[in-house]
Amino acid sequence: MYRTHTCGQLRTNHVAQTVTLSGWVQRVRQLGGMTFVDLRDRYGITQLVFDMSINPTLCTAANKLGREFVVQVTGIVRERSSKNPQLPTGDVEIDTQTLQVLNAAKTPPFTIETDTDGGDDLRMKYRYLDLRRPGVQSNIIMRHQMAQATRQYLNNLAFLEIETPFLIKSTPEGARDFVVPSRLNPGQFYALPQSPQTFKQLLMVSGFDRYYQIVRCFRDEDLRSDRQPEFTQIDCEMAFVEREDVLQTFEGLLRYLLKEIKGYDLGTVERMSYDDAMRLYGSDKPDIRFGMAFTELNEVVKGHGFSVFDDAELIAGICATNCADYTRKQLDELTDWVKRPQIGAKGLVYVRYNPDGTLKSSVDKFYSPDQLLTWAQKMNAQPGDLLLILSGNTDKTRKQLGELRLEMGKRLGLRNPNEFKALWVLDFPLLEWDEEDQRWNACHHPFTRPRTQNFENINESEWGSLRAEAYDLCLNGNEIAGGSIRIHERALQEKVFSLLGMSEEEALQKFGFLMGAFEYGAPPHGGIAFGFDRLCAIMGGHESIRDFIAFPKNNSGRDTMIDAPSPIDAKQYRELHIATTIQQV
Repeated sequence: MYRTHTCGQLRTNHVAQTVTLSGWVQRVRQLGGMTFVDLRDRYGITQLVFDMSINPTLCTAANKLGREFVVQVTGIVRERSSKNPQLPTGDVEIDTQTLQVLNAAKTPPFTIETDTDGGDDLRMKYRYLDLRRPGVQSNIIMRHQMAQATRQYLNNLAFLEIETPFLIKSTPEGARDFVVPSRLNPGQFYALPQSPQTFKQLLMVSGFDRYYQIVRCFRDEDLRSDRQPEFTQIDCEMAFVEREDVLQTFEGLLRYLLKEIKGYDLGTVERMSYDDAMRLYGSDKPDIRFGMAFTELNEVVKGHGFSVFDDAELIAGICATNCADYTRKQLDELTDWVKRPQIGAKGLVYVRYNPDGTLKSSVDKFYSPDQLLTWAQKMNAQPGDLLLILSGNTDKTRKQLGELRLEMGKRLGLRNPNEFKALWVLDFPLLEWDEEDQRWNACHHPFTRPRTQNFENINESEWGSLRAEAYDLCLNGNEIAGGSIRIHERALQEKVFSLLGMSEEEALQKFGFLMGAFEYGAPPHGGIAFGFDRLCAIMGGHESIRDFIAFPKNNSGRDTMIDAPSPIDAKQYRELHIATTIQQV
């Protein structure tokens, strides 16, 4: 038996018991004739004691231990004279009687502690060592707990967990597919699924009216901290439902997870239309933990000789409470911040609403104090507040002001990671115009049901105003789930495909199996998919989803630990019938 207890298990009620522990050496400390060793496993840390005056041979062996040696010890639990309140096991220690080195270790390239000295690249190369760190282990454990809680919630609502294929047909819409050559079918390829969308709809046709899957998905797209080429979704679908049924069910899932995992009671989940979200926050996933909604100022600022405003399509601002004391240096720094290429604003107009009621702005030569007071009143500002105003093209200005709002929320400490605010964003556009390709694309996916009545009679000039039975669930300014009520009639699905510029032949080639299934009694259905990695990160208080994935890829989509992707040998090329193609390329 390698161990009778774990390194996080022992307490004062174990005093005088003989125990056996196994784990990794965290650190070795020598104090006079005493040697102390912190032994670690994923459950915690226990202090081992070696006394040179009692057993010099054993103590000498302990002094030779290096960091991350794997050892087994047997000893007697005793109460510590100097307790460590920072450790759950800090009231006890082991009077060690035997020590066996199970495996020696090279000195690791970074410290295996919560606050490590290893950079991202180094830790990713040695991810198996990084995963030993308590903070990373707690993230992975939390992910496991969330998966189990998700299954428990959905199982209790009669959902069935059903697996769908990983080798499917390539139907490139949106992100690029990862393709897999078929050895048995020369010149033909599978694709890895971007989502199980069509399969879960087919399950509804099959009569499995409540489906879910915690499933791996794949998208060959540009990466950043909250994206990976392979990621995990909580994928769900329900038959015989309307939008409200879906919203209530999965709002309930979020409540359940926050309560079970964080002990947090989620308050009211607000609802907002897509149009209002963009108008008030410049984002389709606004962070509503704090205010600073936009105020549009066109009617009170135009026509006073200030060309920046007079020539602008939109002038809008936010009110930063109690920030009138910002110095000129701070305001200049904020102006430089919005002018960065990542934001792209041409400048920033400010108005200080001083505590004494006076107003001071960067455009005083164009506007009188009374006019500035009108701005302040329109923005519901109070003495002591600071008005920050941007102008320009409507869409760009809203996006820029949205970024400024988030930055001010961060600087003012209003984005508390331990506070959770959820929001449903509803009534998304059905279609969006792609200037580059000069065509309409589906905002969500082409299986989303239009909200518009008499959809078949809509003129092309009205396509941009079409709204969809689509919905996103946002948490703390992040989209954590998205879904829609689906199309379940063949004729309507064909009409949507035609709006997207898809010919009848192309639609049949790509999705004929789905439209054919609709002719055999497809029920009304809808669903949603949660970004599981992102949800774990937000609930864990982290910005990067990599912290909650055991073996993530870097920003280039590489696994630096196993050095993937990598070339294959000539024999594999020949077996896959792609050697000639590679040579031609």
